[in-house]
Amino acid sequence: MKVAIIGIVNMGTGFAKSLDKTKHQVFIGSRNIEKAKEMAQSLGNSQGGSYKDAAGFADVIILAAPWHSMKDVLNALGDVSGKVLVDICNPLTKDFSGLDVGFTTSAAEEIAKIVPGAKVVKAFNTIFAEVLQSSHKFEEGLADVFICGDDKDAKEMVSELARDSGYEPVDCGALSAARWLEPLGMLNINLGYMQKMGAKIAFRLMRK
Repeated sequence: MKVAIIGIVNMGTGFAKSLDKTKHQVFIGSRNIEKAKEMAQSLGNSQGGSYKDAAGFADVIILAAPWHSMKDVLNALGDVSGKVLVDICNPLTKDFSGLDVGFTTSAAEEIAKIVPGAKVVKAFNTIFAEVLQSSHKFEEGLADVFICGDDKDAKEMVSELARDSGYEPVDCGALSAARWLEPLGMLNINLGYMQKMGAKIAFRLMRK
């Protein structure tokens, strides 16, 4: 499938490196068009350009942008009606002390309100950039990518991307389940940084 990665900071770079090695066609979008093109050229199998160019190219758009700039980024994409938007962010407060929204709504649901014609899926918010940019294998097995959304086909497309990138997708239900996934992302941040476990950790659902 055709995938756009919006943003070239840590998470965007991780996705670009992971997906460039797969069968999928990748377009890296950035406000800095030249840097996007340079990154794409360094990877070898990707393209680079503006946010709008990337959105126009893609079937699936990965929003690797910070929460507080999300509205401006969405506006810069242009018309995304019918496209799958993958919200990977944790809506952190500006001082990183907690979540900006939660329990009665979520970042994913707020994004869906801004772009009602798009199919918004929440995923990858519990995967650190350091994991994306290194080996995805843990001694215990593959890390889980928790996915939620209101469109079954959109969730399956994101699940395919997760599998092809080296993760195990877990369907968590409707988009409103992002209200629980985003606090889980905050727990991951707490474990990694406040509890000093480092950023090469991930969650895995265990079954008996």
